[in-house]
Amino acid sequence: MRENRKPPEARPLKTLERVLSKAGLGSRTDARGWIGGGRVTVNGKNIRNPDHWVDPQRDRIAVDGKALRSAAKAYILLYKPKGYLTTRRDPEGRPTVYDLTGDAGTWLSPVGRLDLDSSGLLLMTNDTDFAERITNPDHKTRKTYQLKTATLLNDEQIDRLRRGIELNDGPTRPAEVKRLRPSAKRTFLELTITEGRNRQVRRMIDAVGSKVLKLVRTAIGPIRIGDLQIGKWRRLAEAEVRALMGPR
Repeated sequence: MRENRKPPEARPLKTLERVLSKAGLGSRTDARGWIGGGRVTVNGKNIRNPDHWVDPQRDRIAVDGKALRSAAKAYILLYKPKGYLTTRRDPEGRPTVYDLTGDAGTWLSPVGRLDLDSSGLLLMTNDTDFAERITNPDHKTRKTYQLKTATLLNDEQIDRLRRGIELNDGPTRPAEVKRLRPSAKRTFLELTITEGRNRQVRRMIDAVGSKVLKLVRTAIGPIRIGDLQIGKWRRLAEAEVRALMGPR
């Protein structure tokens, strides 16, 4: 029977899988695999229950016999190309962002997602607090996209985007929308939102009667792609990390 009783309030206990993932060594799925595989001990005892409660300050946790140490925090910005999945593995063998960041020297997890047909700025990190700050809609982190639509959008359609769109999972927040270069057949827009729903920008354009032909994320908060080449990555400066985290 799996042990999963609520810990006493007096001790700052956490589940074993969460402690391992918070240390920046891997995902919670990775942690469950290590625990289930018998690679993790607590106070010298082999533990195979990922929901086992531990005190990170008092308990001696080891993986493969080595004492648990938090990995150095890493923050990178990748210019994701179209055609790459934002996942570690694909059963169909399609390329993923990990094919581009394998030389980063540490485990990383994408901060949010960009779908297969989208390109642009993708943050990756082993800092779970940083990832939560960026992806939690309560913090209203701005995400800016440039896009090309299949048809010309009139002013009324643009105003609908600015006011917010009713989607099947609820209304969106108002968006900042700016027309870019003129075209006789397409509309080019810069659109900024403060949410991160699945395929949100594409669904917003669908809702006003058009389709997205090209979508590039150009900025998250104050951080922009700049002159980074597509398919390449760079580390964020400390000042950039602080700017994204905001007041704490």
